[in-house]
Amino acid sequence: MATQKDVKSRIASVKNIYKITRAMEMVAAARLRRAEQRIRALRPYADAIRRLTRQAAQAAEQMPRVPILAEREQVRNVGILVVTGDRGLAGAFNSNVLRMGMQARAEHEAQGRNVSWYAIGRRGVSSLSFRKLEPTERYVGITDRPSYADARKIANDLIAGYIDEKLDRVEVIYNSYISPLSQRVTRELLLPVREADVISEGRGEGDEQPERSEVEEAHSRALWIYEPGPEEILQRLLPDFVEITIFRALLESTASEHGARMTAMRSASENADQMIDDLTLEANRVRQAEITQEIMEVVAGAEALG
Repeated sequence: MATQKDVKSRIASVKNIYKITRAMEMVAAARLRRAEQRIRALRPYADAIRRLTRQAAQAAEQMPRVPILAEREQVRNVGILVVTGDRGLAGAFNSNVLRMGMQARAEHEAQGRNVSWYAIGRRGVSSLSFRKLEPTERYVGITDRPSYADARKIANDLIAGYIDEKLDRVEVIYNSYISPLSQRVTRELLLPVREADVISEGRGEGDEQPERSEVEEAHSRALWIYEPGPEEILQRLLPDFVEITIFRALLESTASEHGARMTAMRSASENADQMIDDLTLEANRVRQAEITQEIMEVVAGAEALG
């Protein structure tokens, strides 16, 4: 049976852990609010770029000769961009993305395709390296507060790989932010853009088609006049669309990470609080047993002397 000193030592240790998890929960909550503001500000712009690009594609008499629109007759090399975090202690946030990435890899390899990895976040890089799947490109230190310049650099690397025919298809896997308690792993086709949801009416895996507002319905029925022509506008919009898609994935992932960490740390704090209560009861029982033992020894000694 543990002594009173041992139990008190465990209580002190759990209290220290409780302080750490509680502080991490508060920090994650503060960062989550900022991340939510950024993703709320970007979503309307990203959706508008998507709609404008789709409308220009529908209005164009012929598609412009943009390299990222070119489709390969045979897909041999696939690039998978996984968006994870730089830190752990966020529940299943990172593992869910990597699990989806492994499923995508298995699907492509079953069709005889080679898979190249592009990893965002130290967790994704380390996990892939542990599996002997060294990423072609790695981007670390940007997940806490990603900038548009980060998204542009990643987009340029992927577009360059596609134009140089090192890649025939590019997919991105990330966590879409729904609420602090809920994140959804999304697998989305990025290149070629002709097959992505910018041209078709489809959406990324797991996404829901949002309801259109009255203004959006009116815009869809309106007669658009393009100056310059829709082909030239589309040629300018497509690279921006790729950058915006990656930037949105980064912001969605950042908000999801902070929400997942806040939830995980809150659960850890509640568990530590419950453990402190249980250990306190155990300490009281140990103390009571020691007092009872001391009384019995005193009584036994008195009887021996009497």
